[in-house]
Amino acid sequence: MHQKTRLASRKQQRTVRPQPLLGIFPLPLGPPGKCWAEPLVWLPSWSPSSSFPPTRLCPLPPVKALIEHEMKNGIPANRIVLGGFSQGGALSLYTALTCPHPLAGIVALSCWLPLHRAFPQAANGSAKDLTILQCHGELDPMVPVRFGALTAEKLRSVVTPARVQFKTYPGVMHSSCPQEMAAVKEFLEKLLPPV
Repeated sequence: MHQKTRLASRKQQRTVRPQPLLGIFPLPLGPPGKCWAEPLVWLPSWSPSSSFPPTRLCPLPPVKALIEHEMKNGIPANRIVLGGFSQGGALSLYTALTCPHPLAGIVALSCWLPLHRAFPQAANGSAKDLTILQCHGELDPMVPVRFGALTAEKLRSVVTPARVQFKTYPGVMHSSCPQEMAAVKEFLEKLLPPV
């Protein structure tokens, strides 16, 4: 997309910031800097597939480094929630499930679990205590809702099943809706009460 379109799209977004939560929300565009696309259009990859083997996700070291950085700055692991939409949600799921630290939870929106066949064996022992909110639009053409349902089923084999919430939203495509954002807000407020 062009720079003007990207800026216009950002202006239309509303930020939902539950109080009194404070978070770090890295939203890198990465090379080549494209962030919006039409549904079902072939998208350029931000990382060539030859740069990492299919048994590992390339972005894990930077995300895990961010977790380590926050812990060194006094944020306990049990107050860290990873979250994302689409590929960001997929990365959040995989990272949190394989992280050596007992994180608080995951917000996974319109996504799937990458390398799902590696689980539950690939999960770190502390993953069983993760609390997960997974949301998906029922009309998602890019990541069909059945992939979300299969992911929720797999997650229940990795973490304590009662800790996995899977919510679907009728009429929602590969996007979000106010009801979903309200669910995220409620989830975060319950998971991370004020200290």
